Amino acid sequence: MGTSRQWIDNAVRKIDADFNRSSDTHLFRLDVPGVPGVPLYLKDESIHPTGSLKHRLARSLFLYAICNGWVGPETTIVEASSGSTAVSEAYFARLLNLPFVAVIPKTTSPEKIAKINFYGGRIHLVDDPATIYDESLRLAQEAGGHFMDQFTFAERVTDWRGNNNIADTIFEQMAREEHPIPSWIVCGAGTGGTSATIGRYTRYRGFDTRLCVVDPENSVFYDYFHSHDVGLTGAQASRVEGIGRPRVELSFIASVIDEMIKVPDAGSFAALRYLERVLGRKFGGSTGTNLYGAVQIMAEMAAAGETGSVVTLICDPGERYLDTYYNDAWLAQNGFDIQPHLARLMRFHETGQWLAA
Repeated sequence: MGTSRQWIDNAVRKIDADFNRSSDTHLFRLDVPGVPGVPLYLKDESIHPTGSLKHRLARSLFLYAICNGWVGPETTIVEASSGSTAVSEAYFARLLNLPFVAVIPKTTSPEKIAKINFYGGRIHLVDDPATIYDESLRLAQEAGGHFMDQFTFAERVTDWRGNNNIADTIFEQMAREEHPIPSWIVCGAGTGGTSATIGRYTRYRGFDTRLCVVDPENSVFYDYFHSHDVGLTGAQASRVEGIGRPRVELSFIASVIDEMIKVPDAGSFAALRYLERVLGRKFGGSTGTNLYGAVQIMAEMAAAGETGSVVTLICDPGERYLDTYYNDAWLAQNGFDIQPHLARLMRFHETGQWLAA
């Protein structure tokens, strides 16, 4: 016999009530002196209750699993994650009083691990990030639980036609700007769920907005976009937590993407220092990757004499990365020289030119 409709109704109500208590995330405008006709907007997903863009995904994954009858009142939830999705899923598991196990790489930041523990989640660390899928499935089967599998379901759990998804809210918030329909939206890909939602939504609404997805080192998405080889794999995990994968995930839909940019990790980390100078706040590594790609798009637009808006995402707060991306000793130990990239960004800020690092 399946899960009782009473439990399902109550679980959905709790998740919807949590969503109803949260106002939408802010959209910041950054005017760059070097490109006065191309304002940049940053949607701050770090203000979600669990502090990241993945809060939206976790909410949708839970609703999808509950309404499919995969999750009931005693189901152990298991997820493979680099950290932020696990933090958000632990939050929703606690909301529904369900056990939660996060299968994460040992390289995950201690701050994220602490957050998972804070929400009552159990940590299962793996040495090889490529094993998180099989380990998650094994643990879920042993517990008689459910493997959420964000890397398969992220592209389908969100209603991409609207219903207050991230694309819908971006266009609502842009409505009164001088360029209300963005020329470009720039985002990274971990699961591919965000890019799939934005790409589908703009096509559905008939907007001319183009989608650029940025990819860090040690990720195969960029190569897959150009080669269409679904069998591509990488030997190492991305050093930018939250984005980039060593294999082509089922939820990554390349056909909705207009352009991809490969971003050097040192460039991503330099972009964090640039953003701290111009916005006065610290952000996570994937935000730096987004910014590094967005400024390239802005420079190309300015060089072509184009005007228009560019939108990108703030994915999570920098406080989670004080010991890594914001630590000069950590950068040096790991071979990241951010100074040439930071100089490149500052030149762009003043002149609008994207010169060699």
